[in-house]
Amino acid sequence: MSASTVSRTPAPRPARPTGRRPAWLRGRHPAGRPDARPAVRVRRQLPTSPWLFAAPGLLVTAAFVLYPFLSTVVNAFTDRRTLVPGRFVGLANFRELLHDDMFWIGLRNSVLYIAGVVPALVILPLLLALLVRKNIPGIAFFRSAFYTPVVASIVVVGLIWVWLLDERGLVNSLLETIGLGRVGFLSDQWLLLISAMTVTVWKGLGYYMIVYLAALANVPRELHEAAAVDGAGAVRRFLTVTVPAVRSTMVLVAALSSVAAFKVFSEVYLMAGPSGGPAGEDTTLVMLVQRTGTGLSGRVGYASAISLVVFVVTVVLMLLVLRADRKEDA
Repeated sequence: MSASTVSRTPAPRPARPTGRRPAWLRGRHPAGRPDARPAVRVRRQLPTSPWLFAAPGLLVTAAFVLYPFLSTVVNAFTDRRTLVPGRFVGLANFRELLHDDMFWIGLRNSVLYIAGVVPALVILPLLLALLVRKNIPGIAFFRSAFYTPVVASIVVVGLIWVWLLDERGLVNSLLETIGLGRVGFLSDQWLLLISAMTVTVWKGLGYYMIVYLAALANVPRELHEAAAVDGAGAVRRFLTVTVPAVRSTMVLVAALSSVAAFKVFSEVYLMAGPSGGPAGEDTTLVMLVQRTGTGLSGRVGYASAISLVVFVVTVVLMLLVLRADRKEDA
């Protein structure tokens, strides 16, 4: 049969769109389409739905944060005691603060605590992070060892250091063995404060080390390589590359450690006792709040005034740190 006599069937012409969606898109199952999917019906979200999800967290925050704060502000202007409802006295509590020697002692010690703790917690964790950032065999053990004090209870840590620094503790026994004599770490006013600062720094090193490790991981390696090519040594690379790269993290650490140091309580309380060391000379502001506002005859109004001063000073500290950071950026 020749090719000219073969009949060719014309190809089917494509169907023209009718402007209507197929049945399976309109939510109906057409015949012969068992795998057709029904249309999903979207429900309208109520305006109150997000608030219902956030309600538990908001209630907890209001009950344990907002209400105590507002109550402290109100009590600061009253003469309320533990079992006696107070009456409004205006600024009498704040005027009494100006003539209270213990308030000025607590303010002095809190400021000294910031001066002694913050520089150490800004610099030492950074150096520690540089030491443990390299992936060498066994480095995970040292990272865990440096972080262990962070997860330890502050009460346990404080008692351990009290046993070490006591008159008959391990440190004094070693000093006496080598002929240096015993040192009154917990009986001298300034040595006790320095010992409490040491405990705070020792416990916070691991936490801020982790913060710096996260910041150092974002420093480009090319910057160090370029500085090394230019002949910069390890110290110069640290000052010209590492420090500028983690400066924002250093500001964050300074702000956090400043607030924590100004509100210090546990370390000094455990090492100095409820009396605040010899003649109360190591009392901090938070210890003064606890001593004044607790007990059956506690002066809740006066303690609230001290707490309000601590809050204001804390906010001012954070603002000063942030302002210094902005000036350096400018």
